[in-house]
Amino acid sequence: MDKTRLGIGLVVGVLVVQTAASLLWNPGATLTGIALAFNAVAAVSTFLFVRRGGQAAWVVGGWCAGFFGWHVLGLGELAGWWTTGLDAAFLVGGGYQGSVVYQAVMATAAGFAVHLLLPRQRQVSET
Repeated sequence: MDKTRLGIGLVVGVLVVQTAASLLWNPGATLTGIALAFNAVAAVSTFLFVRRGGQAAWVVGGWCAGFFGWHVLGLGELAGWWTTGLDAAFLVGGGYQGSVVYQAVMATAAGFAVHLLLPRQRQVSET
């Protein structure tokens, strides 16, 4: 399996899990609506990347970087490293430990997807 397919699989997994979490553990109508809108736009971007390829990898990588930042923010909030006032948005299933694991796994998956999807320059060997 190549890096692009694995990255797309991670993006789809992140989107499915985030959407399910938003619908199952509703922190409020406004936050749920925003989360679903972001996930829908990211899903469309991912679909277009799968269909067309090319420069769309930057867009999908950008969405994943945003998701990475959101879940790191949540992890820091739950760990007590900083206070954002959004602690209700980061609690999943009402449990603290499960929420910490969820935020850590989602941040890792989104960060790894960025690593896999962003194009790199080819290295030229001098030998």
